[in-house]
Amino acid sequence: VRLVESGGALVQPGGSLKLSCAASGFTFNEHGLSWYRQPPGKERELVATISGPGRMIHYAEFARGRFTISRDNSLATMYLQMNNLKSDDTARYYCYLRRAARDFWGQGTQVTVSS
Repeated sequence: VRLVESGGALVQPGGSLKLSCAASGFTFNEHGLSWYRQPPGKERELVATISGPGRMIHYAEFARGRFTISRDNSLATMYLQMNNLKSDDTARYYCYLRRAARDFWGQGTQVTVSS
């Protein structure tokens, strides 16, 4: 299993970013995936989860209304569109898969929201 995040950057408050997670090594459309984030000095926290077919989606309260999780099963890629970014959104963002009773994480991509 391989999960590779990209798209992180330095962005001003109120700006937008779209993160990508390219996956390989498993049957992509059969597994739910999640985005997590870890702000500096804090615990890792769930951002959003999407089911294999993409029909079931869950957001953390802070993400609802500003973030959109999606996936393209033909490209084996998951996305996180983030709008109206705030300084509190500064964190390293990770792609997560639970498969065969094992946890798989990508290396993460850094999002910094600052003026």
